[in-house]
Amino acid sequence: MRRILLICLVLSMIGGCVLFRREPAPPRIKPVEVGWASWYGEPFHGRKTASGEVYDMYQLTAAHKTLPLGTTVMVTHLNNDRSVMVTVNDRGPFVRERIIDLSYAAAQSLGMVKEGVAKVRVEIIAGKPPFASSSEGSFTVQVGSFIDRTNALRLAETLQKTYQDVFITELEATKHTYFRVRVGKFQTRDAAYQRAVSLAHDGYTAFITTTE
Repeated sequence: MRRILLICLVLSMIGGCVLFRREPAPPRIKPVEVGWASWYGEPFHGRKTASGEVYDMYQLTAAHKTLPLGTTVMVTHLNNDRSVMVTVNDRGPFVRERIIDLSYAAAQSLGMVKEGVAKVRVEIIAGKPPFASSSEGSFTVQVGSFIDRTNALRLAETLQKTYQDVFITELEATKHTYFRVRVGKFQTRDAAYQRAVSLAHDGYTAFITTTE
């Protein structure tokens, strides 16, 4: 009888341990990461992402392994100081030592399309995603984003030789301030698109974003 009671006691203790076992902690989110970035375009263009959205290689989005979907991050190319703000809407990259997979548009903005991979810094940004689906609102065309204000001023001075409405906005992030060179303010996406096309014809990498 004692043996049966002892067995019952042991089983109840084991059951209690199982009952009160701690769940594994979620992965710790780093506000700033440094590592390798890659980019993806075809044949993923038009397919669904992990967020349920359809992947559009011409929008400023990215895939990340752990950041919550919808997180906005600033990605900076550490070799040329160019930065781009993207929204995480997919999972990846599933390649060792790579920390983020960028859309074609984001890679083009960073000047890393030809090289394929680049050393980058990824910094979480609080605020609105850089892309708005509405065709009406307050839009602008961004031509560059830099940590070094001198680089932003140099680009703005070059643009001012052709365009009148050039301005620089500052974005305060966790550890850095980003200087974003923009051209024009527009009430419709179509109007901003026409300016972006003009800038592209002049050899600039331009994309439409909303004004804050």
